[in-house]
Amino acid sequence: MTIACAGIGVGAVANIAVGDAFLLCRGPVCITPSWVATERVDTEVRRFEQAIEVAGQQLRDVKAQIPRETPSEIAEFIDTHLLMLEDKALSSQPIQLIRNEGLSAEWALQQHRDALVRVFEKMEDTYLRTRCDDLDHVVNRIMAILLEHHGEQFDDLKDQIVLAEDLAPADVILMKNQGIAGFVTDYGGPTSHTAILARSLGIPAVVGTRGATSCLQHGERLVLDAHSGIVLAECDADMLAHFENRRLADLSRIDELRRRSTEATVTDDGVVLQLFANIELADDVGAAQSNGAQGVGLYRTEFLYMNRQTPPSEEEHFEAYRAVVDGLQGKPVTIRTLDLGADKQPGGPPLTPVSSNPALGLRAIRLCLKEPELFYPQIRAILRASAFGPVRILLPMLTSIWEIEQAERLIAQAMHHLDTEGVAYDRDIPIGGMIEVPAAALHARAFAERLDFLSIGTNDLIQYTLAIDRVDDELNYLYDPAHPAVLRLIAAVITAGQKAGVPVSMCGEMASDARYIPLLVGMGLREFSMQPAALLDARDRVQNLNAGDLTERVCRLFDNLDQVDGIDVLTQLLNG
Repeated sequence: MTIACAGIGVGAVANIAVGDAFLLCRGPVCITPSWVATERVDTEVRRFEQAIEVAGQQLRDVKAQIPRETPSEIAEFIDTHLLMLEDKALSSQPIQLIRNEGLSAEWALQQHRDALVRVFEKMEDTYLRTRCDDLDHVVNRIMAILLEHHGEQFDDLKDQIVLAEDLAPADVILMKNQGIAGFVTDYGGPTSHTAILARSLGIPAVVGTRGATSCLQHGERLVLDAHSGIVLAECDADMLAHFENRRLADLSRIDELRRRSTEATVTDDGVVLQLFANIELADDVGAAQSNGAQGVGLYRTEFLYMNRQTPPSEEEHFEAYRAVVDGLQGKPVTIRTLDLGADKQPGGPPLTPVSSNPALGLRAIRLCLKEPELFYPQIRAILRASAFGPVRILLPMLTSIWEIEQAERLIAQAMHHLDTEGVAYDRDIPIGGMIEVPAAALHARAFAERLDFLSIGTNDLIQYTLAIDRVDDELNYLYDPAHPAVLRLIAAVITAGQKAGVPVSMCGEMASDARYIPLLVGMGLREFSMQPAALLDARDRVQNLNAGDLTERVCRLFDNLDQVDGIDVLTQLLNG
């Protein structure tokens, strides 16, 4: 009898994997309390320090294997773990335990890890919980080296489907390089690090199954369907053949889509759409261009602030932005201003006091307006870069018109100073706002009348609308882009843009999911910005749509919107 495990499917273009299961046993390591003789304390300390050095070298080796076209956020995951390894807060306490109490290196590390986790769990905020997961990944790596377990589990993973409770970013990259067919995890949500990595690297995956490692067996033949979020075991020959044929058809389709990457993005009834890419570094421009992006719809600038002790200078900002503008060779780029303060913090001293709920606290435009010395150099640099190609400024997490007025005042001040200095810039540079707070969506008409363009950030809009922490594994089942409340807010923003005559784009994960494109086109959305890997599928989907027909279908759908319960029901109603 066929066994099925359900989770959240993660795919980019390829969705089907068929392969033997590789059960990665990484449950909690049971470390027996142990001590060392006094004369061996120095040796034990050195063994611990060497384990940290080896762990660091392993991560640097992994980072060196990241393909050039891979989104920069993947390298940042590795950098985060490297920084944790180099942080004395991780190593000093275990060394003290070894020296003062004679604990073995493994037992000292385990004691320190447990103490840190208890502290994190009491704080109960998104950022620190995320760091707690990172702490476990780093500690497990050191522990594996101390126990001499490192490396033996990744000897041969080609064409296998990895089953694990969770995976570290470094593990996913190593497995990708070994040619895994896909992976399944017990934990993780649609916007978790693991899901982002799978999507970026084009690995079919199902995350958040809440128990696949208990139900499925090492070595058995599995089918992974990332489209439906299902993992199947004990399939009969006919079922295996069916999915193998679908997998081969997927691969053939990907090749065909790559050959058509330069085609126009036009529906079959002649409606022209714009497909842009989300990027983080100038190096990402190559991947965007090769997948046919018509520009960059979201250039995240947070990387400039990460892994350093002081904020970047205006010149550092300018050099980064100029490189992207030059790389795009005349295509437009939308630069999002600083969006730190919630689930992202820079290196060095915190930019904001630790809040009990940073997602609702001093972040993004709120932080920029409170700390203009942080914001002003970035504004000047964006303006300077605009002299070299089409640039737009995007303000994140707007809630009130007052915030727009304050930001415009700083931008006008920067323009005045550049005029005084005789520095060139685009005097008509478009200024837009991200709509990612329900209040902004409901008030979108006023924002549209004030701004040059709007961009819907669905990750946060869904989080705030549904009142769920989007990185909380316990709540990932509630994260639903098709929730009627979310759809009504998106429709309100699109309508507000149409009435004001300003373009509206979408740059969240929902824009990267091809299943929602017919709905969004029918709702009137004409600009999408997504991960480069999703562009091929999106273009193909658009070319096979009839926008006029979808508009009528969406009108009927909204008459029955309260019946929508998930993407499957939504699709049935849209097609019915």
